[in-house]
Amino acid sequence: MNMQTKPVTDPSAAATRASILTLTNLVKTFGTYMAVDGIDLAVADGEFLTIVGPSGCGKTTLLRMLAGLELPTSGEIALRGQVINDLPPNRRPTCLVFQSLALFPHRSVGENIAFPMKMKGIAPEKRRARVEELMALMRLPAHYVDRNVMRCSGGERQRVALARAFAYDPEILFFDEPLSALDYKLRKELEKELKDIHKETGKTFIYITHSLEEAMVMSDRIAVMRSGRMLQVGTPEEIYTRPQSRFVAEFMGEVNVFPVRRAGDGMFDGTRIPGRFQVAGDPAAEGFIIVRPEAMRLVAPGETVENRIEARLYNSYSLGSRMQFRLNVGEDHLIVEQLRAGGPMPDLDREVSIGWDSRDAIFVEA
Repeated sequence: MNMQTKPVTDPSAAATRASILTLTNLVKTFGTYMAVDGIDLAVADGEFLTIVGPSGCGKTTLLRMLAGLELPTSGEIALRGQVINDLPPNRRPTCLVFQSLALFPHRSVGENIAFPMKMKGIAPEKRRARVEELMALMRLPAHYVDRNVMRCSGGERQRVALARAFAYDPEILFFDEPLSALDYKLRKELEKELKDIHKETGKTFIYITHSLEEAMVMSDRIAVMRSGRMLQVGTPEEIYTRPQSRFVAEFMGEVNVFPVRRAGDGMFDGTRIPGRFQVAGDPAAEGFIIVRPEAMRLVAPGETVENRIEARLYNSYSLGSRMQFRLNVGEDHLIVEQLRAGGPMPDLDREVSIGWDSRDAIFVEA
């Protein structure tokens, strides 16, 4: 069971691989409720795909169909070109890591990891060797092999669940928010470990999360869902810097939104926040200009900037190495974020100018 056969070392590598899983017009209804609405998607062999979206968007239903726990209402799920809609979970080369982990509380770490191999009839000595290999891969101390799993910490139990999933030797691993119950520090540690494990094993990961940080840190590609549909699929860089809708832009982090209409000469007038703005390209007549907080800055008197508006500095927030400022423009507020410079902080409750370059603005129609 060589786990080093096809490591993916960067996101572009996944894009060049053949598809391992293909979804064609996939639909799932519950009575009159449309949970998954006509999804088309190709997952590359060996990639790390993360599906994000608000509660009720259909991502968990989609994952359950891929794992064989739900039957599609219509459409096709194909594994390496073979339709597997009706194939039961135990006959699919896949494994689902549940949010609850579903470990056997009365068994040891080693027994939990070895369980899939025992069910396959693998000899005890081979099971033991494989358990040791998987424990090393998951950064579990070797002497934990005989420890009751309930004596392990939350992070250690998470690693045991991952090791057990790999013991099935699946081609695809599905993850249903496995880190959501962990504290922040441990979650950040395991995010990096999961990405490292993905690189080392070359397995295909399909991951569901509510955490945008998890999606940005770990993924080769991110798929954003809403109301049963996939609105956009792309690399973290594409999703963050080139969102195709206002929903995707706002879902992937804090943004400043300016409703605008075309004013001529390549300029736009703000319809809520006063100002005349530039944006790169040739966008439609009306829509929204999206500017990320880190792309905006406080503008010094006399400084030349492509886009400028006046605002009142309402408050400041320390984010460690960065500072975030909230500014009010009438009833609207804007967010500016910048690296901590070490100099004096600007005074609150005063009028300031903020600006940004047109290349940093994103125009969307909806």
